[in-house]
Amino acid sequence: MSSPRQTPLHEVHASLGATFTEFAGWQMPLRYSGDTAEHNAVRTSAGLFDLTHMGEILISGPQAAAALDHALVANASAITPGRARYTMLCNEAGGVLDDLIVYRLAEQEFLVVANAANVRVVSDELAERVSRFDARHANVSDDYALIAVQGPKAVAILAPLTDTDLSTVKYYAGYRTTVAGKDVLLARTGYTGEDGFELFTAPGDAVAVWQALAESGAEHDLKPAGLSCRDTLRLEAGMPLYGNELSAELTPYHANLGRVVKLDKEVDFVGKSALAAVAEKPTERTLVGLTTDQRRAPRHGYRVLDAEGAEIGEVTSGAPSPTLGHPIGLAYVDREHSEPGTALQVDIRGRNVAVQVVELPFYRRNA
Repeated sequence: MSSPRQTPLHEVHASLGATFTEFAGWQMPLRYSGDTAEHNAVRTSAGLFDLTHMGEILISGPQAAAALDHALVANASAITPGRARYTMLCNEAGGVLDDLIVYRLAEQEFLVVANAANVRVVSDELAERVSRFDARHANVSDDYALIAVQGPKAVAILAPLTDTDLSTVKYYAGYRTTVAGKDVLLARTGYTGEDGFELFTAPGDAVAVWQALAESGAEHDLKPAGLSCRDTLRLEAGMPLYGNELSAELTPYHANLGRVVKLDKEVDFVGKSALAAVAEKPTERTLVGLTTDQRRAPRHGYRVLDAEGAEIGEVTSGAPSPTLGHPIGLAYVDREHSEPGTALQVDIRGRNVAVQVVELPFYRRNA
């Protein structure tokens, strides 16, 4: 069994006292000062993340846009250079193989960013799907380290390190620029519910960029942040996690993400027929938010029950919410029980705990 890979920032994390965990074949920082402190830093100031484990696939050539129109549920042709789009790679049955962000770097060049655990699946599927077009496929994951700075102070921290006017960098954009004198692809997306930036750097530049951000952020209470708080942040923001809310057995419509499926595209795409059929008839189960005023949090795999105790769903993610001060969870439940305000129960280790369906997201930042 091979040892997990280390990111170019591994020694930096170790020097900061990080606790490591193995994730998707990588040794990644789970936490530094503590989950709650790191979570709260992202909500009130900013957090600094190493996301090098994510995968990058480059699709280029004269028919790159057409190839991605066929491969993905998005209308890639409509993405203008310098912009990005959240989308999904689906199978013929409409099930989600991964959720992705696609950056259009140039007229004939797209960067597809995949979840760490799905890089090989996404790369192999894209290679096959674009092969019939005048387009090139390359898994360029080893060419990048990825650093994110997320939180309300992200602009103040990053601005002194780049000549780019950050006020002109729109949400879901990606620009080639320099940060701390290093060439980067600067993106403004995120997975925390806060404003922030992602910096795709050469692996050899990662330490210099990280240290520059850390120094600039010192006066703004920037904290290094690990995977653990990243999960509670995305949960509060109602963002899905592949393997929990998304899977090859579930379509985007199950997760209330049918908006990303562009059925009106002129071209055929993988899964279109199946997704069109699902769009015409609501799914039996749908994703909802749950809250409780009890101490215990609903967790992945716990059964959801109606008021009479009949099983009507399953929790996909759950945790105490540091921001809201009470436990929250995401769950798939029978549609008839999905209305906000509906009283339900969750079987937490043999005890039925009262929960309530609420609108998502649980947390929304001030604009």
